[in-house]
Amino acid sequence: MSTVQAAATVMIVDDDPALGAMISEYLTGQGMVALPVATGREMLKILETRTLDLVLLDLQLKNEDGLDVLRELRQRSDVPVIIATGHRKDEIDRVVGLELGADDYVTKPFGLRELLARIRAVLRRHASDYSHRKNSGLTYHFGGWKLRAKTRELFDPHGETIPLTKGEHALLVAFLDAPQRTLAREHLLQATRIHEDIFDRSIDVQILRLRRKLEADSSAPSMIVTERGLGYVFTLPVERY
Repeated sequence: MSTVQAAATVMIVDDDPALGAMISEYLTGQGMVALPVATGREMLKILETRTLDLVLLDLQLKNEDGLDVLRELRQRSDVPVIIATGHRKDEIDRVVGLELGADDYVTKPFGLRELLARIRAVLRRHASDYSHRKNSGLTYHFGGWKLRAKTRELFDPHGETIPLTKGEHALLVAFLDAPQRTLAREHLLQATRIHEDIFDRSIDVQILRLRRKLEADSSAPSMIVTERGLGYVFTLPVERY
């Protein structure tokens, strides 16, 4: 199994506690972090403080419209989503779900091995999408700084070039793609391990190196702030164009 999948945090949104527990136990056994919840409201609340790598969303929730939950999720996050549809033969739910931004779907009843394969495939595509963004002509602007994603050129507010390693660049892009949000260490490890030549297992060391290049005082950081027990936050607003 690749490190991208092993580090994945998957939220299971299903109001069937037995099914949620079964899926959670299986994914945990595959080296993932599984977070079962019963409602979309719970998911959205957790998303405010925790980074997710994938959401498995049942569209047939008892007291909520799963499509409405998906719609609201897409307004807040681009986290990959696999929707689970019910026994109905028509394709309306899954077609609408895909149009609303779901990445894939499974139809109940589904096998756990099939679900795992779909999760792995979506995570691989998501990692590839990151690489595509990195190699695009996108430029990030934050606090007078500028990062050109394609060339890995970082410019400070005075226009001076600040050199970045591949790992530092991947880490910075992960922050710039989700500014002012708490990013879990697992999420940041996933971002930096996209590159095969990154061997450092400590995300804290990489954070320290990046702070030394960005912060006026790396011992009292204000740009990349530690949220104890949760992860790190990039505090500045970011513009992309």
